[in-house]
Amino acid sequence: MVIVTKTDATEADVNAVVKRIEGAGLKAQVSVGERHTVIGVIGDKTVLGDIPIESMSGVDRTMPITAPFKLASREFRNEPTVIAVNDTKIGGRQVPVIAGPCAVESTEQIVTIAQQVKSAGASFIRGGAFKPRTGPYSFQGYGEEALKMLEAAKAETGLGIVTEVMTPHEVELVGEYTDMFQLGTRNMTNFYLLREVGRANKPVILKRGMSATIEEWLLAAEYILAEGNPDVILCERGIRTFETHTRNTLDLNAVPVIHELSHLPIVVDPSHGTGIRSLVCDMTKASVAAGADGLLLEVHHDPDHSMTGDGAQSLFPDQFETLMRELKPIAIAVGREM
Repeated sequence: MVIVTKTDATEADVNAVVKRIEGAGLKAQVSVGERHTVIGVIGDKTVLGDIPIESMSGVDRTMPITAPFKLASREFRNEPTVIAVNDTKIGGRQVPVIAGPCAVESTEQIVTIAQQVKSAGASFIRGGAFKPRTGPYSFQGYGEEALKMLEAAKAETGLGIVTEVMTPHEVELVGEYTDMFQLGTRNMTNFYLLREVGRANKPVILKRGMSATIEEWLLAAEYILAEGNPDVILCERGIRTFETHTRNTLDLNAVPVIHELSHLPIVVDPSHGTGIRSLVCDMTKASVAAGADGLLLEVHHDPDHSMTGDGAQSLFPDQFETLMRELKPIAIAVGREM
C-alpha cells in the first residue's frame, strides 16, 4: 500500500503518518516528489486494522500496489528517480558514462586509463578490485590494494569510483573507497548481500542476472529498496540465450520495459552484452537510442595483455573517444545529452 499526501502537506504531517505506520510494527518508505510525497507501507498492512490513515492531516489517499515489486514500481512512484552521485545525475537528461578496465591491475594502469576516459567525457572510472571468476585459478583481483589504486585514480582525475562488492562482509570496506557499489550478474540473487548494501548509504548498480527475467531483476532491487536505500540503478548487461556468436544477448527491450514498469534508472553494459569489441560501439549507440540512462563500458589501453582475459570486449582509448563524439547527436535526437 502507498499513502499519497496532499500538495500542501507539511513535514510534520508526513512524520505523523510515518510514526503511525511504525507504531503498528511496519516499515515506512518515504519518496518525495515534485508535488506529492508518497509513503510506502512495507509489511502486512492488515495490522493497521482500523487506524484511520486517510483521515490524518495531509493525507490525500491510499492506494494498493498490485506489482510484486512494490517500491520499485511505477505505482509507488510515477516520476523517474534521479540519483545524484558527486556532481553527476543518473536518470535525468544527462547520459553519464562509466568507463574503465575489467580489473585494476596496477596504479599506473588505472590512473592512465582514468586520465584517458576523463578527457573523452566519462564521469566515473570503473575497475574490479575483487573479481568473481568462473574458474578458481583465474585472476581474482588485488582486493584492498586495488581499491587504493582506484582512490589514486580518483585523486588524479576527479572521476567517481564504481567497483564491485561480492560479499556482505566486504560492504563496509568497499564502501570506504567507492562512490557506487556494483553488484555483478552472479550476485543478483545473493539476498544477504542485497540486504547489506540496502543498509549502506551509497548508490547501487544492480546488474541483471544472466538468466533472470525482468520481474526477478526488479524483485532483487526490491530487497535493496526495502532496507531503506532508494538509490538503485539497474544495469542490463546481456542475458544467456541459445545464441553462441556473442558472449551474451544484449536485451535492449529491457530499457523501455523498465521505464514502463519502474521509476528506477537503467544503464546498459554493451561490453559484457556482446563480448566482442567490434560490436560494442554499435550497441552503445543503440542503447542511447533506446533510452538508456547511462552506459557502462570497458576501456583498456593494452587489452591484449589484460589480466582477466576480457580484452576482446574492451575498447581502445581512441575508439572510446570517437564513440563519445558519435553519441552526442544520438542523445540529442532522443532528448538527452552526453
